[in-house]
This record gives sequence, structure tokens and C-alpha cells, in this order.
Amino acid sequence: MAITAPRGTQDFLPEQMEDWQLLEQKIRQICSYYGFGEIRTPIFENTELFLRGIGETTDVVTKEMYTFDDRGGRSMTLRPENTASVVRAYLEHKIYAEQQVQKFFYIGPMFRHDRPQAGRYRQFHQFGVEEIGSQDPAVDAEIIAMAFQLFRELGLNDLVLHLNSVGCPTCRPIYRQKLLDFFSDKKDMLCEDCLARLDKNPLRVLDCKEEGCKKAAVGVPEITDNLCDECKAHFDTVQNYLTKIGIPFELDTRLVRGLDYYTKTAFEIMYAPLGAQSTVCGGGRYDGLVEEMGGPSTPGIGFAVGMERLLLTLQQQHLLQRPERKRPIYIVALGEAARIAAFDLQQQLRGRHFYTEIDLMGRSMKGQMKYANKISAAYTVIIGDNELLQGEAQVRNMETKEQIAVPLDGVAAYMEAQKKG
Repeated sequence: MAITAPRGTQDFLPEQMEDWQLLEQKIRQICSYYGFGEIRTPIFENTELFLRGIGETTDVVTKEMYTFDDRGGRSMTLRPENTASVVRAYLEHKIYAEQQVQKFFYIGPMFRHDRPQAGRYRQFHQFGVEEIGSQDPAVDAEIIAMAFQLFRELGLNDLVLHLNSVGCPTCRPIYRQKLLDFFSDKKDMLCEDCLARLDKNPLRVLDCKEEGCKKAAVGVPEITDNLCDECKAHFDTVQNYLTKIGIPFELDTRLVRGLDYYTKTAFEIMYAPLGAQSTVCGGGRYDGLVEEMGGPSTPGIGFAVGMERLLLTLQQQHLLQRPERKRPIYIVALGEAARIAAFDLQQQLRGRHFYTEIDLMGRSMKGQMKYANKISAAYTVIIGDNELLQGEAQVRNMETKEQIAVPLDGVAAYMEAQKKG
């Protein structure tokens, strides 16, 4: 039986990696404009981290995590998201002691046992940012503006921000009771998951995509009508900042996001041409998460972008323009002594940052020249017994077909001169 990649995973071959590298280059460029530094966390963590950080009632924890016992009997989980890991690193390394806003970004693999579909995998990759240490509404607007700048510079212009506030520990309990009262005589319309959610986190019922739950939620009290004064002022100020910098948004009172740690601002960015599956970015504020995980009371906010889905979107819209490939210098060697000299010259040229190749298949001179054409070599350098006797090489410009003799120990300097010329 042939061994294949596990369902929901994929290989990225060199040609595909060119698109990944272009996207990652743009991400790193945008992050540098906003002062975000890269962080890398382990791909597996103690399971308790995600139980506490994400919430035991979320679909991620109850249905999707890859959890296993290691050889020491400890429960470990492949990370399903990275915010909890970043906060764990923030606490473990006592970064909070620096008493300033900390800005992190990450790019890496996550793991969820979900139904594979277009642009969604069981091992998938996320780009995300976390800004920890300030509750200023300008921080909310800043990271939303960062996401918009990234998408716009990638060519995605038909964007709409869906925006909501999910309250805080002051106002949410009052709203929670209103939800319980509202759904008390509609339980027979709710799916099994929402019946379980109702007691622990009734806001999650508003996020359900089941038709029965949608019908049950018709006429539900809106959270934005039940915010405390602080949350309302915060939400109004975020909107003022976004309006000032020209970011279009729609208020979406059903937007609650899928994880328990969100407070106040919650948002998703939609790209209209994708249709029903139009979300390209989601995030929000998590002012209680650091404290929940054993640290001091510290506000934070972040977002995440699914890299596979974003790449698929860019490819479908023909928005990824690969740069022209660097053309190699190909050294044609005839005879064993010439091959040794060619290998030495190859390393000299590579040491000067030239893309250089020699024959590794035992081809004839005709075969080597044919291969040089196939890989679009800019120059060929021909070395045979006669060239070795005379201490030179024949250098051919593959476009002009001009060929000249160059001293063997001067080929590297000659190629440098051609590059400058």
C-alpha cells in the first residue's frame, strides 16, 4: 500500500513555496511598519493551557484538538491556535515587567481535527498578531488598520469589516441573564451543542449556523444595547478612529467569535468575492486572558489569518506576481579532471552569490548544453582537457551566443564585471 500524507494535510513543493515566500515577505514588511516583532512558540503545549486559555465549552476544545499523552503520562496538545501560547510565553518570560505595550506576530502551523474543505486543513498555517498591555481604543483600530493595509497591498480591495462589542465582566452577566430568559421557552429549537452552551456561555448560541438556532435567535436582545458605560465609550471611540482613517465597517451584533476569551471589541474582515466563505481575518480584544492564565491584569488584542485560505484567494484573483527567476551560470565539464575544476569554480561563484550549477547526471557535452538551455542559463562555462592545458575556460553568453576565452582563475571576476555592466 502506498503511504500518503494524512487526510487534511498537504505537501508544499518548491514551486508552491514561492507563493508562500512572497506572502510571508509582505507580512513581515507590514509588521515592521507597525513595530511588531516575530515570536515562535512550540507546536505542542500542555493541554491545560488551551483548556484555560480557549475555554472548555468551545468547539475547538470539545471537538477539534489533537491531544495525546506523552511518554511521561503528561497530556499534551498540538496547538489549535496561538494566542494562548503567546500569552504563556509573555508570562513565562516575565515580559509584563517591562511595563509597556508588547507587539508580537507569528506565522506557523496549527492543528484542528475538522472536516477538510477548500482552503481549510487539519494542519493549517496562521499569521497572527498580539498587542498586549494597553486598553486604549487606538490599539483596536491600529491592528485592524494593519490587517487592512496588508490585504490592500496584496490587492484585496473589496473588503468590509464586521464589528461588534461583546462586553466585559461588568455588563456581560446582565446580558447573559437576558439571553437565558430569551431562550428559556425556545430550547426545543436549539441544537445539542447550543443546549450545552446555554448554561456555560449563551453568547455562543448567537454564533451557531444551524437553521433551528438561527430561527430561535430572531428578536434576541442585542448586546450593543446592553453595554456598560465603559464598554460603550470604548466601542464608540474605536468606531471614530476607523471612520477617521477610512476603513469601512458594518455593525454586526451577532458576531461573537468562537473562543471564550474575547471581551469588548470583536471583528471579522470579509472579502466579498469569496461569497459565503468570505472571512479572511478574525480577532478581538481579550482583556481578561492574561489574568485567567495566572498573570497580572493585562489587556490584549489580536487577530489571525488563515494562510492557506488567503493564498487560495490571491491565486484565484491572480494577485500573486512571482518575480523573474534568477538565471544560473551552468558549467559544462568534459572529463574527470575538468569536473574537479568545474566543482571548484562552482563554489567560487556561489561564494560570490551567483546561482551556479554543474552536471550531476554524466551527460555528454551536447546533453549538458541542452540542459543549460532547458534551465534558461544566462551563461555557460565550458571546461575540457584543452582548456585545462591552457588554464582557461570558454564563457558563452547564452542570449547573444558570444563566446570568449577567459583565464580559469579569472572567471569569477569576469562574471562580476558582467553583472555590474
